[in-house]
Amino acid sequence: MAFNELKICAKRQALLDSSGHLLVVGGPGCGKTTIALVKAATELSRGTVTTGQRVLFLSFARATIARVIQEVRRRVPQSQHQQLEIATYHGFEWRLIQSYGYLLTGHRRLRLLPPPEAASRMAGIPAANRTERFRTLLQTEQLLGFDLFAELAAELLERSPRLRKLVSDCYPTIVVDEFQDTNRDEWRMIKALGERSTLIALADPDQRIYEFRGADPARIGEFTNTVHPEVFDFAGENNRSNGTDITTFGNDLLIGVNRVRVYTHVKIVKYRYYRTEPYCPIKYAIFESMKRLIESGRPDWSLGVLVGSNDFMLKVSNYLASSSEKLKAISHDILVDPEGPSLAAILIGGLLEGAPTAGEIQKRLLSDLIEHVRGSGGGEISKRNLKLSDVLRDYSSTGQIRGGTRLELIANIKDIATARVVLTMTGDPRKDWQQVQGLIAAASHDSLRAVAEDGRYVRLLRLGTQLRQSLSEQWRLHQRYHGARQIVSDALTQEHFSASTRTWTGVNVMTLHKSKGKEFDEVIVFEGYKIGRLLRERASANDERQSRIALRVAVTRSRLQTTILTPQTNTCPLL
Repeated sequence: MAFNELKICAKRQALLDSSGHLLVVGGPGCGKTTIALVKAATELSRGTVTTGQRVLFLSFARATIARVIQEVRRRVPQSQHQQLEIATYHGFEWRLIQSYGYLLTGHRRLRLLPPPEAASRMAGIPAANRTERFRTLLQTEQLLGFDLFAELAAELLERSPRLRKLVSDCYPTIVVDEFQDTNRDEWRMIKALGERSTLIALADPDQRIYEFRGADPARIGEFTNTVHPEVFDFAGENNRSNGTDITTFGNDLLIGVNRVRVYTHVKIVKYRYYRTEPYCPIKYAIFESMKRLIESGRPDWSLGVLVGSNDFMLKVSNYLASSSEKLKAISHDILVDPEGPSLAAILIGGLLEGAPTAGEIQKRLLSDLIEHVRGSGGGEISKRNLKLSDVLRDYSSTGQIRGGTRLELIANIKDIATARVVLTMTGDPRKDWQQVQGLIAAASHDSLRAVAEDGRYVRLLRLGTQLRQSLSEQWRLHQRYHGARQIVSDALTQEHFSASTRTWTGVNVMTLHKSKGKEFDEVIVFEGYKIGRLLRERASANDERQSRIALRVAVTRSRLQTTILTPQTNTCPLL
């Protein structure tokens, strides 16, 4: 939202005039982020933040970061841009650890463990034991996983008064966005910074959807009791979807009470389920929404199609990409979990790099396939895949393997390696990528087909021009893609830290959780008949509360209208 769209009422003016720690609370679209940026710009104009110092803005969601960066470029004077630093929590923590982590670990050089590789390492390990496993990897192999970032950053700041002073001298004002979702270690880090820096915490207790990673209902109270902030409550205000009853519906959803009777801008459609065409209702709903948005004259309209689970999201995406006589395909983007596509990209990069002999290619391909089998589920792995990865590891050292389907897999790997040796590269990274990707797509075994499927979504990782330039440079220097596998891996890591300014135009498909921090002109929430349920069967009271919060987040991503599709004969109990 633009600054000039924000009315500076008496309450907001009091916030701008205040000094000391602040807690800004309110629901979706109430303007918490915008008033925080206005506050930052005000402090810079007043000289409270002096030359060489910066205001730091921290957020979890890269989508929020991208939106904030765009707003800063549009509304904050160019002369102040260098004094505003906008980053993710991970990005800030990593810079701190890179510079001072040796004080804790004794090692000057730590190697980052990217999430896809971490997922492979953690496959089969219970969630409760993973933190200890990450600590072991740090001690024995100097491998640092993202899960330890906040813990190490907090420990550094808690144990070193000089470092706390140094960071606070650099950042006298720190805005912490989505504060309700901070875990224990992130709160420790923020609390340490708050000894000398002024903290501005932005929070909505009813958007706390990350309890599984340590978000605590008591966190806002801990902040209040520790730093004694001045509190500004903007509950009930709505700038994102002003003039609609979308936020009212979201708030009613939380308490399970319909206070309006008929909602104008939220429509619940109970569709008839047909076994032969289970997903046709979503296409009809998308076409209706697109028609409304196009007729409204919006040149860069956006539509979010939000679903309850990853597997349902992929099925919906595949259906939208298909066409029939009655319903044509719908062009769309899909926001996938990165582990599977990332590991597929690394495997394809290894094939692109190649090797002098088929045996060398086969060895690397087998190793990368094991990583994909173990890590493509983001740390969750089926018993079948866990067993397969163990069998393949044994084969890589012994050369022995049994079973018809496993022998088929090894034969596929050998065929791909042999075909890669004689494959003629063109020197065009895009064409050559497609060539080696085609080798995998031609395989018959399920595990290689899974790689090919994940490879379809590599473009959505937004690796972009820099990767193509790096690969082209290697071809120019060596007449081959020297080091392509590592180049791809490095690009994936860099992408994780980048603050992309991606805009969500057109049709975008994602899970409810992935929609947090994003905004669309319209939203369609689609619930399946059996899978992709908004509330699982036999859910506990806490599960139901978390599901209500997640659905509220999804519903309130819309500016104009939200449509909820739920089966007529298996209607969502939350509705």
